[in-house]
Amino acid sequence: MAQALRPNTAGSLFASDGRSHPVQGALLAVTLVLGVVSFITAQFHSLHLLSSWTGLLGIITGAYGQWISETTRERFGLILGLGASGLGFFLGMAHGGLFG
Repeated sequence: MAQALRPNTAGSLFASDGRSHPVQGALLAVTLVLGVVSFITAQFHSLHLLSSWTGLLGIITGAYGQWISETTRERFGLILGLGASGLGFFLGMAHGGLFG
């Protein structure tokens, strides 16, 4: 009856390996925050400096996070953050770029 003691998470999209990954978790949080900030500020033409720089930093942290990620949960969140960062970065570049 050992299977009754632990849940079956093998089929879950957000499956974890049961261990903590503090570096990957921090990169995930930073990438998501930078992505949200970049995407929201990209909607305003006057905030193109903020959106392009936060987007660029979000892309860099997200790419490194993808490189060292170990679980599907981390990769899923990183892809969301990378997408938002990429959209914010490209819209910020279209509105004026990194240096004004």
